[in-house]
Amino acid sequence: MKTASLLVSFTLSILIMFNSLRISITYAYYELDPIGFIEKLCINKDKPELQCNGNCHLKKVTESNTNNDNNHPTQILDFKEILFFTQEPNAYNLHSIKCSNKVSVAYKNLYAFLGFKSHYRPPKVQLIFNN
Repeated sequence: MKTASLLVSFTLSILIMFNSLRISITYAYYELDPIGFIEKLCINKDKPELQCNGNCHLKKVTESNTNNDNNHPTQILDFKEILFFTQEPNAYNLHSIKCSNKVSVAYKNLYAFLGFKSHYRPPKVQLIFNN
């Protein structure tokens, strides 16, 4: 199990690194071996008068990367227009509030102070000195 998880994580790491460095690898291949690059990857081999020398493939790779960056998902909902909760403000009539000094019938005073009453007294000690 441990070997399988290591293999999967290693494979995904390699794929992510390759995807990140794909354009850099293509440019490095073009700089290190331009003749091999032109022979293998040039689109216009049959038209030498264009003298693209592999630049056609480099442009294609660069444009594919910029097109992938611009393909953002369309935003379906505009969150500025969504109202989640609407309520009209409450109107308070301050003149209708009456103060009353009546004590509620259901009020019960359940609090009672229980002081600590100790009946314990320590024994008296008499010291006797014999000389």
